[in-house]
Amino acid sequence: MTHTHRRRWPSYAAVWRWHFYAGLFCVPFVLWLAVTGSIYLFRPQVEALIDAPYANLAITGPRASAADQAAAAVRAVPGSVLHRYQLPETDTQAVQVIVGKGKEETRVYVHPQTLAVLKTVDEDSRLMRVIFRLHGELLAGTPGSYLVELAASWTIVMLLSGLFLWWPRGGGLGGVLYPRLTAGGRRFWRDLHGVTGFWVSAFALFLLVSGLPWAKSWGGYLKAVRQVVEGHPVKQDWTTGTAEELRRRAAMDAGTRAMMGEHAEHHGMAMAHPSGSLVPLDRLIATLGPLRLATPVLVSPPTGPGQPWTAKSDAANRPLRTDLTLDGETGKILTRKDFAQRRLVDRLVGWGVAIHEGQAFGWLNQLLNLLTALGLILLAISSTVLWWRRRPEGVLGAPRAGATGPAAIAFFALVVLLGLLLPLMGASLLAMLLVERFVLAHLPAPRRWLGLA
Repeated sequence: MTHTHRRRWPSYAAVWRWHFYAGLFCVPFVLWLAVTGSIYLFRPQVEALIDAPYANLAITGPRASAADQAAAAVRAVPGSVLHRYQLPETDTQAVQVIVGKGKEETRVYVHPQTLAVLKTVDEDSRLMRVIFRLHGELLAGTPGSYLVELAASWTIVMLLSGLFLWWPRGGGLGGVLYPRLTAGGRRFWRDLHGVTGFWVSAFALFLLVSGLPWAKSWGGYLKAVRQVVEGHPVKQDWTTGTAEELRRRAAMDAGTRAMMGEHAEHHGMAMAHPSGSLVPLDRLIATLGPLRLATPVLVSPPTGPGQPWTAKSDAANRPLRTDLTLDGETGKILTRKDFAQRRLVDRLVGWGVAIHEGQAFGWLNQLLNLLTALGLILLAISSTVLWWRRRPEGVLGAPRAGATGPAAIAFFALVVLLGLLLPLMGASLLAMLLVERFVLAHLPAPRRWLGLA
């Protein structure tokens, strides 16, 4: 008599085991990303507070020209060149000008009337830039970016497997939709963990997925796929580089602008006044003012001979952004590209990033993101308590691996799909399976400690 084995999805115990390992790796990163992300949510409020001393200056006479303001900022950092002039939002604000020298960028606060330099700060040292880098790359450059991306990918696996484990299998709604707060001990923590996971999973998954385009590996992966599909180099509105790479780009632009300045001076194109080459700024600002672009609005000089000036709305709510090129001689707009004119992928990512950063629909967006972050922190804490309470002495405490049966083809296809969509996760999963199968399973002590069959 022949026996046939019905192919089935992995058992509850098998999924629990992988959920456990994903959580063990992800919990420190979940706590880190939730805390730093929560702080970054309030970037507009924090930066407004930091800039408050420069928001209501005493103006007793006519304002200096934008060209003179930019020149004052350039003089404040010897050897620098203009990178971006930020249009002030009110008449009493200090003018903020970003200048570059080599790989470094400096933000200079200039009094709009007296041209006094009120403050200089390295762009990468600004508080919210530091929080951004802590959140995205652990202040560790490319290795940190890869590590954060790997943790985010496995957190997706952790949440999906957690939903499988949560799925009701009979009984009431207690411990499913609401925690049984009067239950003591392990049941209380299990309810708290499972119910919190259910309520935050959907938006947590959205936050994780919407953050991937910024990641070094996944962002590059997306760009490469787009270039193959679209058949030409792709210019994206977001970067996938580390802070060091961004500084390198700034240095390249600075070098180009410096050479242009030397070229202009050699041919008598620049006046003796330091601001001679910056004169177009005033024409351009006169053109930009009536457009009422979403703030902040940044104006940048050409990056090469024959190139136009550029202006852009750098609004945190990305669907409000606009990019323009302008003729420095006449101040006329040459091209304009609004958010609605971008490709579908760019619009989807733009919306995703705006919601991810809590800037798409005001304080409600910030509140929703904050509650999700707090839910993830509660998930991490409750999972740690559950593990510590059930962990036997002398072993890791992972759910024991049972006899493996034939998995459903659909499940295998799902794993392959996840591995393709999340390449770092797929590569690490394959490496883990190979190490477990061919190394750890043959070593008695590690096999016992890990709970391998």
